Amino acid sequence: MPFTLALLACDPTTEPVPEAAVRGEAPAFSAQAPVLRRLTFAQYENTVDALFGEGLVLPVALEPDTRVSGLYAVGASVTSISSLGVERYESAAFDIAEQVMADDARRAALVPCTPADPVDTECAERVIALLGPRAWRRPLDSEEIDRLVGVADTAGDTLDDFYAGLGYAVAALLQSPYFLFLPEVGEEDPDRPGGRRYNGYEMASRLSYFLWNTMPDDPLFAAAAAGDLVTAEGVAAQVERMLADPRARSGMQSFITDAWMLGDLDSLTKDPLVYTYMSAGLGGSARQQTLLDAEAIVFDDDTDFRTVLTSNRTHLDRTLAAIYDVPAPAREGFGVAELPESGGRRGLLGQVSFLALQSHATSTSVTKRGIFVREVLLCQELPTPPAGLNTSIPETTESTPTMRDRVAQHLEDPSCAACHNYMDPIGLGFENFDGIGRWRTEENGVTIDASGELDGTEFGDAWELGGAVAEHPAFAPCVNESLYHYANGRVEGEGEAEVVDWHAEGFVVEGYRLKFLMADIATGDAFRTAGVVE
Repeated sequence: MPFTLALLACDPTTEPVPEAAVRGEAPAFSAQAPVLRRLTFAQYENTVDALFGEGLVLPVALEPDTRVSGLYAVGASVTSISSLGVERYESAAFDIAEQVMADDARRAALVPCTPADPVDTECAERVIALLGPRAWRRPLDSEEIDRLVGVADTAGDTLDDFYAGLGYAVAALLQSPYFLFLPEVGEEDPDRPGGRRYNGYEMASRLSYFLWNTMPDDPLFAAAAAGDLVTAEGVAAQVERMLADPRARSGMQSFITDAWMLGDLDSLTKDPLVYTYMSAGLGGSARQQTLLDAEAIVFDDDTDFRTVLTSNRTHLDRTLAAIYDVPAPAREGFGVAELPESGGRRGLLGQVSFLALQSHATSTSVTKRGIFVREVLLCQELPTPPAGLNTSIPETTESTPTMRDRVAQHLEDPSCAACHNYMDPIGLGFENFDGIGRWRTEENGVTIDASGELDGTEFGDAWELGGAVAEHPAFAPCVNESLYHYANGRVEGEGEAEVVDWHAEGFVVEGYRLKFLMADIATGDAFRTAGVVE
């Protein structure tokens, strides 16, 4: 469970997960009420691609994703759609439908019949009977099919064009809450009197959007129809299949992107007069490096996930190699490289994705970098500073030439020191890297001191700090907690705390393998059990 550091007595102590050799039995838990999750922007795009094929021009602006409890996946459960958002979804639906109908190959894949007239009810019904259950991720009843076919018939008659009319029915499918949301209601569980479970089609979507970040495929739909996804054995079989599928790599990358805020790299901005290595593609390259490194650890090696903070094996393109001052491992695209210890960087905390994103446009930020470690990697919640409090670091002077000097001056104010003492000293450990991630040894002619201490563990520089974070008793539980929240689209309730800890224990016992943890959460009783709809 995350904890909040008291405003005047910040104390980031965390109880470690017991390193038992064997995990105990799954604890009892209180099932939480289902949530209504809206598709995130990435899920919307992935689902449209799965329905109609890649290559469509998709909208660049829909209802914006909102980060809640550190994740867009959680925000999707608690935010509504604005009136402007409704208009954007409507416009996007018609635009997508028009592109599909104008593309002979896509249209042929969608329409399994040759319409005889502008109004061909039988042909329209065949299209809706095939597309509808995939778009809404569940069977449609006869009334729903008739309504959509009626839209196609009426529009086809008015426009004197079957395909133009069918486009209106496709747009209706894509505007429906059944497409835009992941409805989860559950059903009575015959094996547990008074209990509820997610039905097969709800489980198909829960699994696919967790493990793949897109809609279910045909085998998942078939498993749902056969009743396999309401049994632990049936779910386990599908999870094993899904994690062996290449789409699981994209799903894992979606989790990392959400949890580590890598999507913000799309809007990375730096002053080019200060940082001459800044380029338009730097943010994308930085995100790809981090994701490729995580993918190699989780799927290629299936090894200790903590090495994401300590490994000096990485993936670089020419853009990043120039910033890291090492030879590019490939002429085009990304290649694998071994970073030298003399370069001072290893793992996530030595990468541009962290160092540049958690900095200002013209300078580093010890506070932003420290907050990222505390809140994102260790799940330690820091209180919001009081309104009106000046939190800015003092300007450079002759007596305060380095960031360490200026931070020391800043911490003389007790109203700031109470919590900045738990952020800024961590951030100072990264001061050998400038605001874009380039290595430096001096600031304003003074040698940088990057040493410090993290909750009792001393470090001399960023290289050692990465190891201290990896070994911190809160890191592994934080990974587990973030993944549990991401999978369920919500923060755990009071009755789930023990089961979250149980998953964390399994993560430890199984060698901190994230692939195991993904399967463990997806096959867990809590993931399959629905509470009462409130």
